Amino acid sequence: MSVVNEAPAAATAGSEKPKDAKSDAATGWQARAFYRYGTLALILIVWEIVGPHINPIFFTYPSKIAVAFYEQTISGELPYYTLQSLEVLAYGLGFAILIGIPLGVAMARSRRLDWALDLPINAFNATPLAALVPILVLWFGIYLQAKVIIVFLFSVFSIIINTYQGVKEVDRNLLEVARSFRSSERRMWQDVLLPFALPYIAAGIRLAIGRGLVGMIIAEFYTTITGLGFLVTKYANVFEMDKTFVPVILLMFLGVTMTNGLKRLERAIAPWRRAQA
Repeated sequence: MSVVNEAPAAATAGSEKPKDAKSDAATGWQARAFYRYGTLALILIVWEIVGPHINPIFFTYPSKIAVAFYEQTISGELPYYTLQSLEVLAYGLGFAILIGIPLGVAMARSRRLDWALDLPINAFNATPLAALVPILVLWFGIYLQAKVIIVFLFSVFSIIINTYQGVKEVDRNLLEVARSFRSSERRMWQDVLLPFALPYIAAGIRLAIGRGLVGMIIAEFYTTITGLGFLVTKYANVFEMDKTFVPVILLMFLGVTMTNGLKRLERAIAPWRRAQA
């Protein structure tokens, strides 16, 4: 091959553009979205085909659920009971966040409180707490106060444990730099501990959302007078499965929406974590 022929070949090789990382990421996201939503569409299609052939006392299908959703929404029944459940969830999660995050940080920073994690906190999962619900209902009644306490107890331990773990894993070099600049404990929390532990805290809140929804429904099962849990019990008792599925699917939608919203909020307030990943 002559030098004349080699020159265009070299120029052509040099003009090749490197692969765009953004386009690769977009392609990967499209593939994941295709499999995710394609699988969901396939499940709904099969469900719609098979559902009408099963006894309606025990099962239903998507189109019938959609009609029931429309009827319950137009009548005002679904919005009314949904707002009651959201009120309980908001109070319970709100108190869990306000108490759980400072307590988790304090337990990680203070040796006097560090012993508290030696208690069987992991035992406070859904099973023993569900058994505790009747006692709480007896103590606090069947109205808002008891439900908020139940949601709080279901949620707060996830936040405490994750916050504790996040603060414990703070880079020691960052702490030494903060101490060398004579940072106060308050500024240490503000500038080092909480920003570093933020992903752990967000993970704890995401877990708390799922646990809080479970606690909310269990509390409403025991009271059976308000909320989405009341709708589930009401229509399940008369075997109207299409109307029973409406609050169940709404609860699933609430859980997914709140979790994804929290992920977006985390990316907005802690963009450095995405850059490090």
